[in-house]
This record gives sequence, C-alpha cells and structure tokens, in this order.
Amino acid sequence: MKPKTPKATSMKIHRLPNRRSSYGVTLIELLVGLAIGLVVIGVAMGALMVSRGVTGTVSDTSSMNQQAAYAMRVIGMQLRQAGSLRLNLEPGTAAIESRYLSPVAFEAVTPASGTALGFTPQTDSISGTESPTSFTAGYRRYAEPVFISASAQTLVRNCVGGPSDTNLDERIESVFRLTGSQLMCNGNGSAAQPVIQNVANFEVRYRVQDNTTIGLPKMRTASAADVTNWAQVQAVEVCIELYGTERISMPAGSTYKNCAGAAIDMTTLTGDRASRSHITYKNVFQLRSQGLIGSVL
Repeated sequence: MKPKTPKATSMKIHRLPNRRSSYGVTLIELLVGLAIGLVVIGVAMGALMVSRGVTGTVSDTSSMNQQAAYAMRVIGMQLRQAGSLRLNLEPGTAAIESRYLSPVAFEAVTPASGTALGFTPQTDSISGTESPTSFTAGYRRYAEPVFISASAQTLVRNCVGGPSDTNLDERIESVFRLTGSQLMCNGNGSAAQPVIQNVANFEVRYRVQDNTTIGLPKMRTASAADVTNWAQVQAVEVCIELYGTERISMPAGSTYKNCAGAAIDMTTLTGDRASRSHITYKNVFQLRSQGLIGSVL
C-alpha cells in the first residue's frame, strides 16, 4: 500500500500596508500646492480686473456718445427751424378767379396779449450770450387743422415739449445754457430742465455772413460778443466736452483736445473730473430760414 502523497497547500502571503500610503501629503507638498493655487488665483484676478477696466471704459465711452448724440439732436431740431415763418395762404380778402392765383405771404406777428411772445425774424430767430454761454433759438408758432381735432392745433414744441395748447405765445423759444455740469434748456416761461449731465464745457460760436462788400459775401466765425447783427448769423457751431463716470487708471501724458483745440492732460484734472475719460463733440447747424433776412432784407 502506497503511502498517500500529501497535497500541496497554497500559502497566502499577507503584505503589510505601505506605511507611507497611510499618511496625507507632506508639509512641503501642501505648501507647493497652496503656492500654485495662489498663483493661479492671482493671475485670474488680474485678468478679471483688466477685463472689468476695459469693459468699464467701453461702457463709459458708449454712454458719452449716446448723451452727445441726444444733445446734438435736441439742439439741432431747434436750430434747423430757427427763423421759420408761417406761410399764410389767404393774407388778403380780394376776390380772385382761381385759388391758384391767390396771393400768399409769410407772417411775422405781434401777439394780441402783452405778456405773450411775438416773433420778429430779425431779432428772435437766434441770439446768444458770451458769459454765461447760452443761445436762444426761435421760430413762428401757429395752429393748423389736424385730423383728430375739430379745432386747429399747434404741433411744434420747444426743447422741453412746450408750450401748452392754451399758451398765447406766437413764438417757439428754446434757451440752452450750461449750469454747473448740466446742459439745461427752457423756453416759453417753463422751468429749466437738464438735457445731459457730466458736461465739462459748453461753447457756442456763430457763422456770420459778412456782406460789407456787395457781390463778395464772406463767412466769418464769431463769438456772441462779436456778433453785431444777429440777422446775419447763418449757422451755429456747438461744442460740448463730456467726462465719464468710471474712474480709470491713466498713464502719464493722457490728453484730450478741448473745444479750443488745446491738448488737456487728463491726469492733472481734479474733483469729479479726476481720473475720468473726456471726449469733445462738435457740430455745425445751418439756420435754413435765415438767409434773405440777414443779407438782403
């Protein structure tokens, strides 16, 4: 009888756990990780601040452009109508064979009420003052038939949306002036209202037709103090300097050109204008109804 051969038994080897893997990171590894994290956060914050600064500057510039466009539109609407008269299609009572042969006439009137504003084209179309800088634009106010009303209505309005329908003024009047840092407007007895804000400077100059030499008309630019005959003013040059609301970091030598064309160092400005971007806007508006009155009549 053969002896039994003992079966081979498998032996399991239990490895001891790695003593190193049972612990967290070392102090040096922790410090390195923190340093890298802080560097990443610093770079991200720097990029965020630069992005915010650029976004603020762009938004500020866009806001100034919108304000300037609005102010020029309001001013232009009044100046382009300055001197306009009413065309009366039936100024007389003579009998005619055909209405196409009826005489017509432009009206310049004196109001029935002593307190109401009349309209004399030679003096009421445009006028201005040098100090403080302001100008007044005027044109004929009249009522005309409209579809929605049985009575005639006045459709023209000044810079603040007046006067009311019951007002007896025969002239639409708009007065623009700079008060503090706001461009204000009023007219026909109404209280002044702001048009735009953050105005650093407001200048107005006038293009005057010089007809001293017959046959050789010339245009010259004059201030309000130099205009001797307002009926000869053919156009008005308006200049507005605006400053932003965002404080920005400016490198040395940052300049802008003011209404006079001089370079102004923005880093030297103080108060509300300190560390603010500045932009100058200029436009020339022709007085379309001023020609014959100033040069011939």
